[in-house]
Amino acid sequence: MTIIPAGPLLASLLLLCSAAVPAVRGTGPPPNCLASCGNVSIPYPFGIGDGCYWPGFNLTCDRNRTRLLVGGGTLQVVEISLVNSTLRVVDSAGQVNLVFDGGEDGNGTWGGAGAGPYVVSERHNQFVVTGCNVQATLVGDGGGGNVISGCSSFCSINDKWTGVVTSSPAGNGGAAAACSGIGCCETPIPIGRPSYGVQFKWLDSSHEHDDKLPIAVRIAERGWFGAASAALLGDSPGYSPTRRPEVPLVLEFAVDSKPVVLPGVASSGCPEDAARSACRSTHSSCHNITGNYRSGYVCRCQDGYQGNPYLAGGCQDVDECALPGMCAGECTNTVGGYMCRCPRGTRGDPRIKNGCVKSSLGISIGIGIGSGAGLLLLVLGAAFVTRQLKHQRRRMLRQKFFKQNRGNLLQQLVSQKADIAERMIIPLVELEKATNGFDKAREIGKGGHGTVYKGIMSDLHVVAIKKSKVAIQREIDEFINEVAILSQINHRNVVKLFGCCLETEVPLLVYEFISNGTLYHHLHAEGPTSLPWEVRLRIAAETAGALAYLHSAVAFPIVHRDIKSQNILLDDTLTAKVSDFGASRGIPIDQTGVVATAIQGTLGYLDPIYCSTGRLNEKSDVYSFGVLLMELLTRKKPYLYRSSEEDNLITHFTAMLAKGSLVDVLDPQVVNEGSKEVEEVAMLAAACVRLQAEHRPTMRLVEMNLENIRASHVKVVTLDMNAPSYVLTDSRNTEEVSRQYSLEEEYLLSSRYPR
Repeated sequence: MTIIPAGPLLASLLLLCSAAVPAVRGTGPPPNCLASCGNVSIPYPFGIGDGCYWPGFNLTCDRNRTRLLVGGGTLQVVEISLVNSTLRVVDSAGQVNLVFDGGEDGNGTWGGAGAGPYVVSERHNQFVVTGCNVQATLVGDGGGGNVISGCSSFCSINDKWTGVVTSSPAGNGGAAAACSGIGCCETPIPIGRPSYGVQFKWLDSSHEHDDKLPIAVRIAERGWFGAASAALLGDSPGYSPTRRPEVPLVLEFAVDSKPVVLPGVASSGCPEDAARSACRSTHSSCHNITGNYRSGYVCRCQDGYQGNPYLAGGCQDVDECALPGMCAGECTNTVGGYMCRCPRGTRGDPRIKNGCVKSSLGISIGIGIGSGAGLLLLVLGAAFVTRQLKHQRRRMLRQKFFKQNRGNLLQQLVSQKADIAERMIIPLVELEKATNGFDKAREIGKGGHGTVYKGIMSDLHVVAIKKSKVAIQREIDEFINEVAILSQINHRNVVKLFGCCLETEVPLLVYEFISNGTLYHHLHAEGPTSLPWEVRLRIAAETAGALAYLHSAVAFPIVHRDIKSQNILLDDTLTAKVSDFGASRGIPIDQTGVVATAIQGTLGYLDPIYCSTGRLNEKSDVYSFGVLLMELLTRKKPYLYRSSEEDNLITHFTAMLAKGSLVDVLDPQVVNEGSKEVEEVAMLAAACVRLQAEHRPTMRLVEMNLENIRASHVKVVTLDMNAPSYVLTDSRNTEEVSRQYSLEEEYLLSSRYPR
């Protein structure tokens, strides 16, 4: 037996081991590695033979050294790009080999990339199918995975001539139209994988036209099939497995490529230890790669460098000065960049040809001073002229709007009372000063009819200025008449109109400022308790008095048309003030109503008869006031409330009142603080929301009942409308609540009716 010393034996074993594995991480290929195969260069980390490649990046060169292959498969490498981290290959198999199990469907597998760092590029490839009346679907591995993409290809049938159309019409340029389903189809591949399953299906059970076009399923580079479609679709009929033209496609690679185990969680990326990274050049950087299938990283040279980032010293500085078009002046190359200047004595843009021109310092200074002075004078003159033009334009525009808004008509209407005429028409400049130019900080509310600003007039009065939305021109005359009448309204429970401004496209209204918010905000404040019942009852009576005044005590009746808790303002003593007359309409004395050009109001408060017919009268306000009474009693929002039976507030309230179960819908605070008058107010609310307008009480009668309820809880004025109604009787007797509905009324009051 020959005994080998331990030292030589160990060295021999290490040599054998190093010859049996790829290159060790962190080292480049040895000098004897093939640098090319055929006409394709092989840059590291790719390589052929042991020790010449990074793990997973081994390639194969055929015996004649004319073809470079990925592994030993059917993909021939024709170009490797380290900059784009891609391999452009040619699939010699051409198309997916489909296997049919005797039925109508078939399946196959595309596994050209094999195991390793490669996946099909999502950006550069497409899924292409040719044939008559067929469908192919790209799925995950093995054919049983998730659906990834797919398309269908049809051959159109001409019913008149029974001919078969197997191509799309030609475009304007005469070339064939895009492959979008006639004879062929192509679709993007949204998930890049190393392999796919293919499911194939016949769409025509008669198989009458199967032989009109070659049937093929391919993964191909974008644009390839468009150039080759004429030859491929014009091939002889019939499906021949041997006719498989080579197909180019693009693979993307990544170092340490691993499948993503959980969505959103990368299983690999740039190593924390730079010594373990494949990026060996000093001027290289590592970039994480993530996708729908895998994660890993690639190496790239930093800006201003080019070369191989996977080799030590592989990224070399780019001499930008030697590149055409980079600099037309004096160019100085720097490490990772360059500097481009105009030669001394010249100025301009050195990056373009003839961009630098000679200059004289003295002339330049003189020209600069002269130009600056002239420019200054020009700017000052232009600013002066512009200001004068703007001032004149604003003055002319105000005069135009004043005439357009019937300012002369308003002056005639208020001219009989000098004090009214003096304060009614307010200049725009006064309102701009009062609101600091309508500053957003002065906004105190926005609604369906416009924006309200808080302003301080020159006499130190605090006002609310309403800036309305664009009005309909044909209603300007009615608006001016209404302003003239409202200016003379003097009721303690109506927000007073101080005046208006007609110098804007839409007139501005100036009201007294009420500082304590709206009834809505007090009533629906968070917490178990809200306004006391006694205060709610007083607010209801005051609001009824204001509406009765508008309906019967002014020159001609005014219908508010938008009674709701948001439009009842409260002052410091919680006195009610009816506001927001943006939707109000006047009704001539000799008419019982008017037909509105558009339905206006708030859902939940709107009179259903007014909604369905468009006919507006005082009883529409009575209906809305009845809803407001229910809101005060229940502390529920009419436009949001739905009962367990999906009834709205009006339907549910009247039903509970008829059943004698009103306490189930009342606000607990009202139940605790109120007594007999609660039920009396509830019956009055039900009377106000009767479906037929002529059966509702007038606001004057409603006001009288509320005042009687407040003054005495013994007896209430009886409402006798000579129709099915709620009968209000002496409080010492039982209350009888009866109601009859027609089919029309049932429909109008159903919970599905928009309120």
